[in-house]
Amino acid sequence: MKSKIIKIIAFVAITLALGSCSNDNDETTAGEGKLGVEFDNVFGSSNLILNTQNNVTSQNETLKISDIKYIISNIVLTKEDGTTFIYPKSKSYFVIDENNSEAHEIELENIPADDYTKIKFGIGVDKAQFDLGASGQGDFLTIADKAGMLWSWSAGYKFVLFEGTFTSASVTTPTSFMVHTGQTGTDYNYTEVTLDLPTKALVRTNITPDIHIFADVAKIIDGRNKIKLSDYNEGGMGAMIMGGTNLPLITANLSNMFTVMHVHND
Repeated sequence: MKSKIIKIIAFVAITLALGSCSNDNDETTAGEGKLGVEFDNVFGSSNLILNTQNNVTSQNETLKISDIKYIISNIVLTKEDGTTFIYPKSKSYFVIDENNSEAHEIELENIPADDYTKIKFGIGVDKAQFDLGASGQGDFLTIADKAGMLWSWSAGYKFVLFEGTFTSASVTTPTSFMVHTGQTGTDYNYTEVTLDLPTKALVRTNITPDIHIFADVAKIIDGRNKIKLSDYNEGGMGAMIMGGTNLPLITANLSNMFTVMHVHND
């Protein structure tokens, strides 16, 4: 009899424990939470320091970067089960600005609580959004204009702004360079990037994960496609790349510019 009572107590204890675990899981994956996405700009293996740091490319050109900005858009998160959550398009346009410490991180709100394994985002403003016209851009048109990421409404957005000075074997005096991607002629130069997360981002009502992404700005001109700034220093007036055949090559480089370093779940 005593043995039977002990077995019953053990059974009840296990059942309660399993029920408690099940309830905990149900509670943690219910509701909505927030997610941070931090963009940390680097040059190769070095943290990026504006204006003073000498950055040497594989083409033996030395760059001092004064400004790097880019538009991040159209964020999509992939869950562990393979389904996706598309962040509301009307809220999915951001300017990352190295000169502004408050513009390094994006905070996404109202994310369904779940385990996320991938993040996808655009670099620039997609054509469908631009085609909504100036009145269809919401607050982002003002934000982009204030950040210097708009040529004019008719010319469109700057997707990437990369500026500074450079020297090389043939250009011995520090000379300015400007690389801007965006809409040029028939080329729209918008692209998207999908990144696997090394550990799951556990979005919960009481947990706000942070995805820490390194953006290697060297890749803009020194990625799969190699662009020499010296080739664009016509008349010693500085190297300006804002169109032409190399701009799509630079856009292709952007797909390898970003790497997820780690995910904080706290």
